[in-house]
Amino acid sequence: MTRTATAGVSRETALVCLILFIHLGAVGETKMPAGHSVGKVSTLGDLIVLELDEGVRGKENLFDLGGRTLRFTPDGSQFRVDSGSLTWDPDFGQEISNEEVSLHNFRLPFSQKNWTSLQVGRAGWVSFGSSNANQGNKPYSGGSVSIGRFDPLTEAAGKLVNTVPAICVFFKPRMSGHVYAKELADALVITWDLTEPFGNIQDFTWFRTENLFQTVLHRDGTIEMAYKELTAKDAIVGVYPELPGKQTVVATLEGRLHPALPPYLDVQAVKASIIDGALLRVAFETRGAIPPEGDPAAKGIAYRLNFAPAGVKWIVEGMASEEGPTGRARYFVFGPGASHKPKIAGNSITIEGILPAALRGAREFEISADVLTEATTSGPVGHIGPRTIQISGLQNPEAHFSAVTSKDGPFSTVYEAFHYGASPSPTDLACTVINALGDKFDFLAYYSDFRIDNQEAGTPSDGPVGGNVTGIGQTQNDLDAYCSQGRFQWEYVQPVSVGANQMQEYPPDGAPAGTDRDITFYRDQLRESSPEGKMLPYNYAMSQLGHEMGHRWAAFVSAKVNGERISLGPVHWARGLQAPAAFPYQRPMEASAMGGGVWQDNFDGTYTQLDDDYYVPANGYSHLDLYLMGLISPAEVPDFFLLKNLAPLGKDGNGRTVFKAERTKITVQDVIAQEGPRQPDVNHSQRKFNTGMVLVIDHGKAPSRELVEGVNGIRLGWIEYWDRSTGHRASMTAIPR
Repeated sequence: MTRTATAGVSRETALVCLILFIHLGAVGETKMPAGHSVGKVSTLGDLIVLELDEGVRGKENLFDLGGRTLRFTPDGSQFRVDSGSLTWDPDFGQEISNEEVSLHNFRLPFSQKNWTSLQVGRAGWVSFGSSNANQGNKPYSGGSVSIGRFDPLTEAAGKLVNTVPAICVFFKPRMSGHVYAKELADALVITWDLTEPFGNIQDFTWFRTENLFQTVLHRDGTIEMAYKELTAKDAIVGVYPELPGKQTVVATLEGRLHPALPPYLDVQAVKASIIDGALLRVAFETRGAIPPEGDPAAKGIAYRLNFAPAGVKWIVEGMASEEGPTGRARYFVFGPGASHKPKIAGNSITIEGILPAALRGAREFEISADVLTEATTSGPVGHIGPRTIQISGLQNPEAHFSAVTSKDGPFSTVYEAFHYGASPSPTDLACTVINALGDKFDFLAYYSDFRIDNQEAGTPSDGPVGGNVTGIGQTQNDLDAYCSQGRFQWEYVQPVSVGANQMQEYPPDGAPAGTDRDITFYRDQLRESSPEGKMLPYNYAMSQLGHEMGHRWAAFVSAKVNGERISLGPVHWARGLQAPAAFPYQRPMEASAMGGGVWQDNFDGTYTQLDDDYYVPANGYSHLDLYLMGLISPAEVPDFFLLKNLAPLGKDGNGRTVFKAERTKITVQDVIAQEGPRQPDVNHSQRKFNTGMVLVIDHGKAPSRELVEGVNGIRLGWIEYWDRSTGHRASMTAIPR
């Protein structure tokens, strides 16, 4: 996954995650700022040690309310908060099978309304009614209270403000388990008995964990949250009522008429307002109507708010959310504290959010605004301001619940994000290593002794960054930002923790067998296929490295068939793409590490899926992958096909799913017709690669024995994986000096 969702997710989710995970700069100013050194580099055998400077990761704020009860007491439309010793109802009532819970004995007051029903999420939240402001990118947690897949909890907690009326008792995405509800005469008791995700490549544990907590929602509006047993240490806790909407305009920036600009780019005013003492709302008002979502004119325009002197920016940008220049355009918002989705009404586009952390505590600051387009690289096409604004009425909604008392507040909305430390910037990581050891790495993979503020144990990647390769649907960009003169091509975006499943050589004894997306599902099969009677070591690590490093070249191409452009991905090969591994890594038949599948044509309009599009167990690369990597010629790529409108029909005698589908034949020449030939070609392409295996440690620490041994094992496995999966057409080293 290259700044995206992992293989197997939907195309739309993958692209939204691609856009939202790391925004590299607004249109018209796409050049990334250069990274800088953030630590001290040394070597340890064939490994690189990066000791971070003090304070690079910020501070952790791990859950500290175990054995306590939080109480939110209504004060008008606001709340006062205090905490005390644990109060716990051991009678959980009935287990609920879906999210909907109806009340029969009373109406529950919350968010200025009285409710007779509510939704209860298995990830530790309660919500009411429908969303007030659709945030767009919400793959986690599958309900009305959701956050973006790669949103750090420090950011995600603030982005929930004024989106959907909700109570986050212990909102931790990807949790699962049992939920119980019991209605009393004057209260509703909801109890969660959950586990963190376990057994998968993106998990931190092979076994179920215990997380037992409860909320009591009282008829008088009081909310209690009780925490009996919590293994998890990161989550969002708080109350998020829909804000009443009291608006106080604090500044209006007046613009000048620019008749030569399209009306939707000619901003005439920027209005900044405080909403209910909790949110900053900014409206850009233009001379003409803002292009709506779906309008091609929306792609490539951006409206930017600048905060000074903090250097913080909020940007709302129109982007194609589907691959290609004609993809449907959508608007996304970027910037610390800003909600993901804007509101568009006529000639106004509005964004809002909590005050960025860099400005909290300030009584005033300057704002200015810019308009940018992708067609201009010399700077904004319009500028308004600066103007000083007063924000004395803007309250920080984030609290520290273990210290807050009923004397504090009251709060319109109040929350605490419990989280691990931040990840260093990927450009900073690359620059630190390259500046210290030289521009001698094609790839960099990072591993650490610490966890970071991320709900997954794995990592996206930054590829393709460099390499100057054409004909693969992507080109190199921003090499200067990574401090490379031309060699560097790819890296992990963040370090993988030593506690992650993928850092373990094998699943531990007794680890339960999971689904067909877990390595434990294939344990017996992989043992039987091995002469040693064991699966290959560090299987999850090879899955992650093989898949992410494959994004240096794949899967971004389309094909031109009978004059029609057909996307084969994007980002990951489409589920219906026939993409068997040319040189399987460990099984006789594998789909590409980059997605797609192995499909059997039954010659009756049906197709049997022999291997799916997920990258577990570790798989090899398809012929198309190897062509894009420059390792085989076009003549060596057999014809393949793409299945569309897949409709499952059932299972065959071997338990494999059979689908009805529409088949389109595709050749590598169809890909070349759309993308151009791969250059350098197979006779001139790079065949020798070097990966820097980096141990990232906190300031003043030494790498643990577990980290050193684990990364050394992964290093050796990676060299072997690359040799096998490329059919010995290329070689891999991991040499730091």
